[in-house]
Amino acid sequence: MRPEDEPDVARVLAACDDYLLAATGSPALSADVQSLYYSLPDGADFERKHLLVLCDGSTVVGVVDVVAGHPDRLGCSVGLFLLDPKVRRTGMGTRAARHLLREAAARGMRYVTATCPQSWAPGRAFLVKMGFEVSAPAEDSGPTVGNRLRFPAEQGLCTAVRTLDGAPHDAGHPDRGTP
Repeated sequence: MRPEDEPDVARVLAACDDYLLAATGSPALSADVQSLYYSLPDGADFERKHLLVLCDGSTVVGVVDVVAGHPDRLGCSVGLFLLDPKVRRTGMGTRAARHLLREAAARGMRYVTATCPQSWAPGRAFLVKMGFEVSAPAEDSGPTVGNRLRFPAEQGLCTAVRTLDGAPHDAGHPDRGTP
C-alpha cells in the first residue's frame, strides 16, 4: 500500500461495514486507514508489517494487513483480509489468499494465523475453504488480537491456523510448541 492508495483503501473499508460491524461493533472511521500503519501487537517487529492492496485493473478492491514472523519467527499473522462487496465471491479472494500462502511458505514461514468474528459466517467459511483450522473464540480479552490492537467491542473472535505446504503438520503451530 502506498500513500496514494489511502483514499481507495478508505473506500474499501467503508464498503465493508458489514464486516467491521461484526468485528468491532462500529462502522469504518476516517482514522482506520492510518491506524493500519501503526497497529501492531506487543512484540511484533514494525519492519515485518506489510499492508497490501488488491486491485482489479487499476481499481483498489481489497486490503490485507500481514505481519511476518509473528507470533514467532515461523509464523505469519493476517490481521485484515477485506474485499469490497462488489468483488466478493468472484474468486479474487481465493486467488489472492493462495498467492499469499505460497509467498509466506517461500519466505520460510511454517504457518499462518488469522482471526475472524464468530458471527461472521462468510469469513469463517472462507478460512475453512482455504484450509485453516478454525477454533472457537478464546476467553482472552487482552489488548491485542491477531497482529493488531483489539478494538474495545471486539469479542468472540475465532482463531484460525493453517500449516503451510511443505511444513510438517504441527511444526511451528503456536498451540503445539515451536521446534
